[in-house]
Amino acid sequence: MARVQVMSETLASQVAAGEVIERPASVVKELVENAIDAGARKIEVEIQRGGVALIRVRDDGSGMGPEDAELALKRHATSKLKNVEDLSTVLTMGFRGEALPSIASVARFSLMTREAEAVEGIEIRVEGERVEPPRIRGCPVGTVIEVRDLFFNIPARKKFLKAETTEAAHVEHQVRLHALANPEVGWVLRKDGRLALDLPAVTDRRVRIAALLGKESGKELIEVPRHKRQGVSVEGALLPASYSRRGRRHQFLFLNGRPVEDTAISGAIREGFRGGLAEGQHPAAWLWLQMDPTLVDVNVHPAKREVRFRQGGQVRVAVMEAVEQALRGPEPVPPTEVPAVVRHRGVELGARGRKSELTAKDPEHHVKLGGSEQAWAIVEANRRADQESPRSEVKVSEPPAKVEKERAFLPPGDLKKKWCSEVQRDLPVPKGLGKKTPQFRILGALREVYVVMEGEEGLVLLEPRCAFERIFYERLLRKEEGIEVQQLLVPILLELDGRDVDVILQHREHFEEAGISLEAFGGNTVQAGSLPAFLKPGDVRKFLTALIDDIIDSESGGRLRTLAWENFAAKVARQGAQEVDWSPAQVSGILRDLFQCDLPYCDPAGRPVLVQISLQELGRKFGK
Repeated sequence: MARVQVMSETLASQVAAGEVIERPASVVKELVENAIDAGARKIEVEIQRGGVALIRVRDDGSGMGPEDAELALKRHATSKLKNVEDLSTVLTMGFRGEALPSIASVARFSLMTREAEAVEGIEIRVEGERVEPPRIRGCPVGTVIEVRDLFFNIPARKKFLKAETTEAAHVEHQVRLHALANPEVGWVLRKDGRLALDLPAVTDRRVRIAALLGKESGKELIEVPRHKRQGVSVEGALLPASYSRRGRRHQFLFLNGRPVEDTAISGAIREGFRGGLAEGQHPAAWLWLQMDPTLVDVNVHPAKREVRFRQGGQVRVAVMEAVEQALRGPEPVPPTEVPAVVRHRGVELGARGRKSELTAKDPEHHVKLGGSEQAWAIVEANRRADQESPRSEVKVSEPPAKVEKERAFLPPGDLKKKWCSEVQRDLPVPKGLGKKTPQFRILGALREVYVVMEGEEGLVLLEPRCAFERIFYERLLRKEEGIEVQQLLVPILLELDGRDVDVILQHREHFEEAGISLEAFGGNTVQAGSLPAFLKPGDVRKFLTALIDDIIDSESGGRLRTLAWENFAAKVARQGAQEVDWSPAQVSGILRDLFQCDLPYCDPAGRPVLVQISLQELGRKFGK
């Protein structure tokens, strides 16, 4: 009996769907790309229950005739490719011919379409393996595709979908991505009957970016003028380094109109900032690249997210140069001399009103040009400029003395003695350790990062920020004490990415316990009603986005499916410690609070808070 068998059309389509259709957002991506290729100028997307119950995509493109509509539901049927050579010059969004049959094999599918020349349209319904005969329908020019009960016949795949809000956030991200790639197209997105996006068609990409980014961040956009290098054209926009975040989710790259992901290009964007970013941070960027399609392979990924360049180095250099040029700003225009030559009584005066070298040089000579007030004004203004020009000796002042906080903080004289004695007197017995109270004499600071102290057994270094992390962390764990919270008289409104809003709403209870009251305010805007006392209102966005990145990293790394309170508290403590400024006067209080913790010698991540170098070790280093 033969073991090798040819798969049925339905099974083959479901296998293909496993590569192309990962979640509702994948369906939206394929249908939207087909609408763009059909020349649509307005695309409407509607979803229910995150796209699992319903996905409807309506466009006003060219539509299809009855024959094309039936062929479009067959595997490997496409209007985008005619021969093998066409693969090297693909400029359309979709070309594999697998999207519609793959979607139809895992959902209850219907297609209604009409061409501009036709009087009536056609509707085709598919449910699993059963394809209903085409029906005549009255409909506008264009195409409407409905996908209901996604994965109804593959329950195992359905179990891997996340919460409805998460899936809806991914759908919105996909719509935003294509709205950025195609600003000349109008976009509408409805989620569960609520209008989420309404973007009219525009001609300026920066207008579309600002509309999706929000007014606050939109004002900070830095334009990337068109930059060309060896056949690669780069243009777009950036946000300043202060808006950088971990990960590359806030970078949007478009190659010949196609949204792509490429780590080499992302690395080039980061290099363009030339050391202006902290380790692990990546800038927000929107870049459009244009190049010869024969120099890039867009057929290396089933979902067409990744591409392969034939001359990747040239693309990388072009992106890096474009970013550097945008951050430098326009080249300064050199001042131009006034090209006027004034003649008075046979004496030629140059543009700055000076006499020609052929005339007698008389420092006391004064020129009056009666009958030409404009020329006299030029001469007089330039004469004053000559007198005020920095030809005379310039006194260079000494640089101002550094402010007190920039010095290594060694309190002078009696203040130092009083300070050290207060630290020793105020230190409590470490909780649960049962040891003698540590005795420290503070000696100073090292680069304003570490506190140098003398202990009973040698030299001790304190890392105040790690100490703050431990203190904040244990206060959060002891919910009965909590942390000090400031109530805001005027709530702060923050416009965030849809996926960021989803993370906040999923962990809203944890945010509340950390003193951060957040509520949905409509669309992708959240409202902050209270904050931890250590957090300044102006730092809310940076604090929240860093915390969101921590949560996303934990979940995507598989370490957490549902974020536990202890992990959340550790992340809040880490971010909170970065926001606190410490000074010499606070060291006593830091040590006091630190040794009230259960584990005062390490932060929540296990890094040391205090490091001791014993006298014996110091002696060995000095050969004693």
